Amino acid sequence: MQITRRAALGAAMATATGIGGARAQGSPAVQTIRIGVLSDMSGPYRDISGPNCVVTARQAVQDFGAAARGIAVEIIQADHQNKADVGVNIARQWFDQGIDAILEVNNSAIALAVTKLAQEKNKVHLNSGGASSDLTGPGCGPNMVHWTTDAWANAQSTAGALSKAGAKRWYCITADYAFGHSVQREVTRVVQAAGGQVVGSSVYPFPQTTDFSSFLVTAASLKPDVIALCNAGTDMINCVKQGQEFGLAGRKIRVAAMVGFLSDVYAMGLPTAQGLALTESYYWDLNDRSRAFADRLKGKMIGNRMVTSVQGQAYSCTLHYLKAVEAVGVARAKTSGLEVVQTMKRLPTDDDVHGAGVVREDGRKIHPTYLMEAKRPSESRGEWDLLKLVATTPADQAFRPVADGGCPFLKT
Repeated sequence: MQITRRAALGAAMATATGIGGARAQGSPAVQTIRIGVLSDMSGPYRDISGPNCVVTARQAVQDFGAAARGIAVEIIQADHQNKADVGVNIARQWFDQGIDAILEVNNSAIALAVTKLAQEKNKVHLNSGGASSDLTGPGCGPNMVHWTTDAWANAQSTAGALSKAGAKRWYCITADYAFGHSVQREVTRVVQAAGGQVVGSSVYPFPQTTDFSSFLVTAASLKPDVIALCNAGTDMINCVKQGQEFGLAGRKIRVAAMVGFLSDVYAMGLPTAQGLALTESYYWDLNDRSRAFADRLKGKMIGNRMVTSVQGQAYSCTLHYLKAVEAVGVARAKTSGLEVVQTMKRLPTDDDVHGAGVVREDGRKIHPTYLMEAKRPSESRGEWDLLKLVATTPADQAFRPVADGGCPFLKT
């Protein structure tokens, strides 16, 4: 049955706007902080973020001890379907119906629009999924914080390390929307700064493309040192799989996931993914705190998955938001999202995902990043023992300097 655009929007609204929290007639009203998780619940980024971001956000509420602190928290969810009109309409209706903060938003085009909407409505945008560095650049807003390891940071870590190792010729395969173009721009910046060049690129329609063979053939014909995948999720996985079929490794062409995750390596399997370079902000086996966090989520993650860095970011961001809500008071937090965000910037951050850190004046969360490499099958000791640490970028070097971002509201 063919479904119209209007029907799709209506269906999304129907599932997204039920606030819940019914109370008995005559009982006193309790002010509740309401967080809406707006994510890709069914598409190519589902395993990276999706429903398990709801799980980690609820874990943050539990670890914060909201009930013991006298703060009622309600979390709802919706699928933006990677469609800007669907995502923005859900966000607008949520804000109008009393949602205080929107979390995740792992589509950068939607995230940029939600940032503007949060400022307009004086609500909060807790972005833990959108990778465009424009969110703290031209598209920044005073009511938004950005927890995601963004395109600038990923390029700085992955492209920077490979360039230092001698990779001079690069080719980009790029998803045709805000996120993909942002990633390619940052890769080009890093490569050129290291004395290399991007010898070509293929830009493909998203999310309609599944066959990347023609792009890989074109890339291989130019004999690059690295093919940079400026995409994510199933698109990136398909590129790696098809690249292996074309024998890129035998041609001494390395494939780098400019935005890659543990869940991607798991989906591919180590025989396919081994040697793949990617940057993470969190890995479950990184240290004692990261392992403790993963242990608390065992049995809670949908599909018995291991928590990804994006899902960890959703946890970290929610936890710090609740600390700011407590600091300003629930009543004030519900009337001024701006004051909550300003408080998030004032308070230091500390959690088992990122350790100690800060939120910068442009909304950028600052933490170290980690260049990881997919292990060889013989190196793995278990189902989720998939990555090994190659290099660490310190927090003060991991993200674009605030002066270089061009964030408009800082100028005023």
